[in-house]
Amino acid sequence: MDVIFMGTPDFSVPTLKRLIEEDFTDVIGVVTQPDRPRGRGQKMHPSPVKEEALKEDLTLLQPEDINNSDSVTKLKELNPDVIVVIAYGQILDKEILDLPKLGCINVHASLLPKYRGSGPLHRVIINGEEETGITTMYMEEGLDIGDIILKEKVEITSEETVGELHDRLAVLGAEVLLETLELIKAGEANRISQDDRKATYAQKITKEEGRIDWTASAQEIKNLIRGMNPWPGAYTFYNDNRLKVWNSRIYDSKTKPSVIPGTVVDIENESGFIVQSGEGQLLISEVQPENKQRMSANDFLRGYDLQEGTLLTTDQDQNGD
Repeated sequence: MDVIFMGTPDFSVPTLKRLIEEDFTDVIGVVTQPDRPRGRGQKMHPSPVKEEALKEDLTLLQPEDINNSDSVTKLKELNPDVIVVIAYGQILDKEILDLPKLGCINVHASLLPKYRGSGPLHRVIINGEEETGITTMYMEEGLDIGDIILKEKVEITSEETVGELHDRLAVLGAEVLLETLELIKAGEANRISQDDRKATYAQKITKEEGRIDWTASAQEIKNLIRGMNPWPGAYTFYNDNRLKVWNSRIYDSKTKPSVIPGTVVDIENESGFIVQSGEGQLLISEVQPENKQRMSANDFLRGYDLQEGTLLTTDQDQNGD
């Protein structure tokens, strides 16, 4: 089976590797986003998928617009049996969707029709979901609306971060995709229509959404912290400086505040510090001050004069003392 692979970030790489390893698939081309500037020096960096393609000396395309005539002509010349798309980053026009004999197959990191869109991994953690998974589907015009071929469900543990879920689903995505291609090759693939009435959408996460609103419940804040770890990070303000919060646990889930939410109500030596929320209290166990490395809350307490009664704020101009 001749395959064109389209993908860009780390999440796509395990699937590309499996396609290269399998005997019944032949990766005849890889399409990924153009190199982009990154970091303080704004140096140009290749995508993780490009790096993997170069290691394997695969035919590589990096169009700014996959749907322009030049790109479409190159895809036609490759004459694929199937196009596999996983977190590529561009919408495919109908001309490309109709190009491969066996269709364009998308690997999506949610249980469709829930969490259509580009931000399902972060959103399921932030929303406190207890399960998610991988869906493969035939691509159609529109956002993640095609017929479903396979779904594989996984549980989300109460402490799992989006980074940990990302790594698990990246591996699972490769397994489900290979099973999907085997079914297609055998002519046994399902086509299950999505129930649009049950559809939800997961927009791409933004840095601004990492801002902690201390009037939310302790559980909601903990979910936000997990859903922002390792990128882009949940944060609060301490003495007008941004303080990222990487890990926490529920200290008390019921207590209604007798003090302003965001107030440090206790210091737990060797564990961290306890913050009042809108409902319940959180023990903060790992933080990152501005321009510093991540550190345990215990190390933070040794270097910074955080006292019981200190107010952590949602906005910089709400600074307390």
